[in-house]
Amino acid sequence: MIPRIDLHTHSTASDGTLTPPQLIRTAAEAGLDVVALTDHDTTAGWEPAVRALPTGLRLVRGAELSCRWSGVTPSLPLHLLAYLFDPQAPELVAELARVRAARLERGERIVALLRSDGIDVSWPEILAGAGGGTVGRPHIAQALIRAGLVATTSEAFGPDWLGQRYRLPKEDIDVFRAVELVRAAGGVPVFAHPRATRRGRIVPDELIAELAAAGLVGVEADHEDHSPAEREHVRGLAADLGLLVTGSSDFHGTHKTVRLGAFTTAPEVYEQLVAASSGVIEVVSG
Repeated sequence: MIPRIDLHTHSTASDGTLTPPQLIRTAAEAGLDVVALTDHDTTAGWEPAVRALPTGLRLVRGAELSCRWSGVTPSLPLHLLAYLFDPQAPELVAELARVRAARLERGERIVALLRSDGIDVSWPEILAGAGGGTVGRPHIAQALIRAGLVATTSEAFGPDWLGQRYRLPKEDIDVFRAVELVRAAGGVPVFAHPRATRRGRIVPDELIAELAAAGLVGVEADHEDHSPAEREHVRGLAADLGLLVTGSSDFHGTHKTVRLGAFTTAPEVYEQLVAASSGVIEVVSG
């Protein structure tokens, strides 16, 4: 039987709805053989996830870094998946701490904007709902749902709410700097959902080529926000640039409808990805 490998998931350490142990149990129940925990800008979920590992399930420890490319105006936000990096690498730790603090500040400012328009949402309640995890717009979306103002997270991310009217920029890591930091920390950088036009603006292929020259190892092709044509485009680009091609669910629990293992990574690609790391942080087996 071919191993089932999902390399992009989120827990309550950032903006998922399952705790790291719950996520691990759900991954095992879903029949996964390998799962990566990639919370936004944090490694806080790593330890509880490791403790919860059942026999037969392997855990790839990672994070999804909030990045930005300044080659266009306005600058373009994007996400970089980082796998098997040293969580104590000083420069990377400092950047992640800065980004988390910026997320917190942005969240509080968004709530202030909502309240100034007479929308009764509570910042302390949103903080409590995050449970100590990295605060993001999905936590504010849940407050809007609880207030009966929207029915779903997708509606909350629409133009009348957090997608435009109440959307504020945040501090991110320059994407070239992020690739450099991940590689210096012994990790493996993979560009997350690079062709997802349904999310908005996308980066040009030329940027991915420049990132590949700077140390990018792979691109995520099989993802729910990629159409079949977009997946094929990413695969073709990866072949041209010598990049690995991954697939994953980008699971967030009930914040999204996608299920764990909805998209997976080929075993041979997974092995190459692990081999590309320095080995400072290894895959953990239950």
